Amino acid sequence: MEVKRMKEIKKVAVLGAGLMGKQIALNTAQYGYDVKLYDSFPEALDAAGKWAEDYLAGRVEKGKMTADQVAEIKKHFALEKDLKTCVQDADLVIEAIIEDRAIKEVLFTDLSNYCAEDTILATNSSRMVSSLFKDFVKNPARLANLHYFNPALVMKLTEVVQGAHTSNETAEALMDFSVKTGKDPIWVRKEIDGFVVNRILGAITREANFLVAEGYVKPQEVDTAVEKGLNHPMGPYRLQDLTGVDLSFLVMKRNFEENGEKQPGYEMYEEMYNNKQWGRKTGKGFYEYPA
Repeated sequence: MEVKRMKEIKKVAVLGAGLMGKQIALNTAQYGYDVKLYDSFPEALDAAGKWAEDYLAGRVEKGKMTADQVAEIKKHFALEKDLKTCVQDADLVIEAIIEDRAIKEVLFTDLSNYCAEDTILATNSSRMVSSLFKDFVKNPARLANLHYFNPALVMKLTEVVQGAHTSNETAEALMDFSVKTGKDPIWVRKEIDGFVVNRILGAITREANFLVAEGYVKPQEVDTAVEKGLNHPMGPYRLQDLTGVDLSFLVMKRNFEENGEKQPGYEMYEEMYNNKQWGRKTGKGFYEYPA
């Protein structure tokens, strides 16, 4: 069944209460959509609820929001511990769970059984294209990537990635939803690994790693060049400390396992990974951070 006309998005389910999911959910609720946030781990869901309370209280304390605005947002934001209850009446489901293909396949199978066939299903994955899951979904025309950037409450960009299975109506609906939730979306009209931003960032980082591995400069000097010469807010190494050096190495490792080629800087990242120099999350990466 091809989606010809998308129903209006009013109710949104966000799956995964981790760093990205909780921010996507709260951002959506701020714009008046009814949002349910789900996680298979009750402790993660409880932690996300406390985080939302603290975040909103902080916005009031800083004068960024009024108490009335916060009260209105809370009316639209709910935690849900049962997956079926969370998604069964949703107009849009945004998946933001662990980046594990097998686990996502099971989830999309469940969603296909629990949701109406015109419910839009979106994955926030930055690496896995939605076509990987089209065979697990009834009516894959309503399936696409909707990729947010961290921190999702602040970053304005979303990437709407349309696979060959995705209808134009689905992509248009996600573009419209992004705009209505305060984002500036781009429409990626064909699937490609890494989409747009990560491909461009990857090109910069690969060249930076070559320069460092060959002894031309140190990582911190690359950051200075990129920040002061290109006017980027963060150089590639400062950015990796924020996003996680461990994640950078695991991507490198996956590429090595798939094609047998070690990218420039592989040994440096491997040593940092083994020493748990993962960036801000461990207190040390390419820079040191106070406890």
